[in-house]
Amino acid sequence: MAQVNIQINGRDYPIACEDGEEKHLTFLAEYINRQVDGLVESIGQVGEARLLLMASLLVADELSEVSQELDALREGGGDGGEAADDQDLAKLTDRIEDIAARLESA
Repeated sequence: MAQVNIQINGRDYPIACEDGEEKHLTFLAEYINRQVDGLVESIGQVGEARLLLMASLLVADELSEVSQELDALREGGGDGGEAADDQDLAKLTDRIEDIAARLESA
């Protein structure tokens, strides 16, 4: 079992993970840290637990939106035909690429 030391809001957290997952875990932690940094800029230091809770809710909201869009596409997305399906798929692709770009900008 591997261990990664991640940093969120200036505080170090040793986290255990499976061997080979260190890079992915670090990537995820950097994304969470950016969310926390954005919250600190907006509302200030309101306590570690509250910042982590708020960051978690932001990430869950992003995941929920993408999940709902994907479900709508799987269900047919509407009666607009193939062109509308292509538009819906393009919108979802753009949304996923936007999230991926924000993740990669660490």
